[in-house]
Amino acid sequence: MGGFARTADRPVLLAVAHGSRNPAGVAATRELLERVRVLRPELDVRCCFLDLAAPSLPEALARLSEGEPAVLVPLLLGTGYHLRVDIPGALAAARLPHVRLAPPLGPDPLLAAVLADRLAGSGRPPGAGPVVLAAAGSSDPAAAADTRRTARLLAARLGDGRPVVPAYLSAARPTPHEAVEALHAAGHRRVAVATYLLGPGFFADRAAATPARWTSDPLGTHDALARLVAERYDRACGVAACGVPVREVQEVRGCGAPACGVAVREVQACGIPACGVAVYDERAHGVRADGRRADGRRADDERLRDGGPRWPEPAAAHG
Repeated sequence: MGGFARTADRPVLLAVAHGSRNPAGVAATRELLERVRVLRPELDVRCCFLDLAAPSLPEALARLSEGEPAVLVPLLLGTGYHLRVDIPGALAAARLPHVRLAPPLGPDPLLAAVLADRLAGSGRPPGAGPVVLAAAGSSDPAAAADTRRTARLLAARLGDGRPVVPAYLSAARPTPHEAVEALHAAGHRRVAVATYLLGPGFFADRAAATPARWTSDPLGTHDALARLVAERYDRACGVAACGVPVREVQEVRGCGAPACGVAVREVQACGIPACGVAVYDERAHGVRADGRRADGRRADDERLRDGGPRWPEPAAAHG
């Protein structure tokens, strides 16, 4: 998979969001992408929707010029029907060989950082009590696994020893309301709901309707979320965070990861090398995704450009 070294060669960043009947939800998506444009002014950033808003994904694909390269970045928080069926089906029908599909946004430590910030903004004090992670929900077992992983990432990010309980607003149980009530019945009175949704809408309204003491806002237009969109684009382009095309980076690790931390051998669709060890660009902040520096030492005190540590996923979920 080649990289794009010159601005003129960079593919279109075509973001595809779920869509909403709520105008505020659609506006939140457009505002997020405006932040991506500010972050990466050299990119042509466009937007489309899977449902309930325009332009649709087929319409946006049809607007690409003949042979125009593009990267389709799903603004989705995990695996599910849209990612497995709807989006590949639209790409197959469009017959556009120059369009690449990026991984979804989640799970990712940056999402856990945004969730933690939103919880703090809701008024929840550190260590106040258990947290219910309110995700959209899906009948796809992989989507539930992604939500559970995000719950573990959030528990690690909060670092207060309180459990983070996955809950689902549709298609699976427990619902956020059920999870909050179960925690109340177990004696936990100070329960918070972390809204694991991108923007306002029907599901966000349901997440806010539990008897929890605090409920965070959706992820919204957080700067870290804009950086994550750009990171997914770069991964699909085959460009390291340091800006070096993958094809020009010499492999130096046994797991297939070069010195800059970008996997180049036997990389799966999720961007993880065959050895299963996730690595990132160590030139940017000196820390791999496994929480260690290049010399192998723990790096919990290392800071990213957003001022917070990139937390590794813990071995097991809390609670």
